[in-house]
Amino acid sequence: MMAFLSANFGTIIVLLVVAGLVAMVIAKLVKDKRKARQSGGASCGCGCASCPYSGGCEDAEGKSDERNA
Repeated sequence: MMAFLSANFGTIIVLLVVAGLVAMVIAKLVKDKRKARQSGGASCGCGCASCPYSGGCEDAEGKSDERNA
């Protein structure tokens, strides 16, 4: 087991660094998505007035539910 670890030490370190970076990116994406949901703002970061997809988004007041009913 020690021979395997010593022979592949560099690869293991690189793998751990890449896995850590991927975990940080995923955590950031989840945090940003939660923040956008809580604030009621658009997830894209821009206003909905000129957005071609504004009819499919949920706005802060929940008007999209009223339109679908």
